[in-house]
Amino acid sequence: MTTPQVLHISSRDNALLKELKRLAHGNTEYRKQQRLWAEGDHLLRAAVGRGVRPTIGLFSASYWPVASATYVQAAHKNIVLTDPLFDELSTLESPARLGFVFDLPAEPVIQPDVATVILDRVQDAGNVGAILRSASAFGFKQVIALKGTAALWSAKVLRAGMGAHWGLQLVEGASLEQLDILTVPLLVTSSHRGRYLHQALLKKELPMPCSWALGHEGQGVCAELEVRASGHVRIAQPGGEESLNVATAAAICLHASATAHLA
Repeated sequence: MTTPQVLHISSRDNALLKELKRLAHGNTEYRKQQRLWAEGDHLLRAAVGRGVRPTIGLFSASYWPVASATYVQAAHKNIVLTDPLFDELSTLESPARLGFVFDLPAEPVIQPDVATVILDRVQDAGNVGAILRSASAFGFKQVIALKGTAALWSAKVLRAGMGAHWGLQLVEGASLEQLDILTVPLLVTSSHRGRYLHQALLKKELPMPCSWALGHEGQGVCAELEVRASGHVRIAQPGGEESLNVATAAAICLHASATAHLA
């Protein structure tokens, strides 16, 4: 393997460093730069495990001498920053001392017949990342984010997704009309209408593959998406809470669909 190029940066006025700061701290800057900032070793291992190699590795000066060969050889180019500069680049309260820049994957074409999650204006980055993680775990390999949903490849969503991104087909900024290509049944969660999920599960009435629509944290799924639904499903809440967090509801629904037809 070719030894990666190493660049040392000690000035905060460095042009490349300024670009990377914008990338790390801007929610949608990745769209402009067509690359991603992923901090920490977990995201690197998740990407490499799926055959995705970073283009740039970044290390704090104090960590660089002890960095393992796995991290040093991961990217085509390495940048070593003084510790204060790395702290400024980091988006974490406790910087990880290493991070990586990846090329932004090309957006895939929507596949009409695969298990899909539709995000309708889900705005919290932590919720979006958690939903992506559940989608990957339960075999929903396509995620379609409608306009108004948190940026899927932002640093915060990447962290919350824990590496799930690289195992998914992610479509951003979709319109309701683009959903018309889907041929799998569309299910919508509701707090007040439709079958109870556990009853549908017991009767093996949950379709798979299917698509689940998950809506805005406060407003739920929009009316225009609801009318496209093949069915509405409620989650029983014996404890009496009014509603569930959208990421929690997603995990329950996706797990139910994924296991409904297992022996």
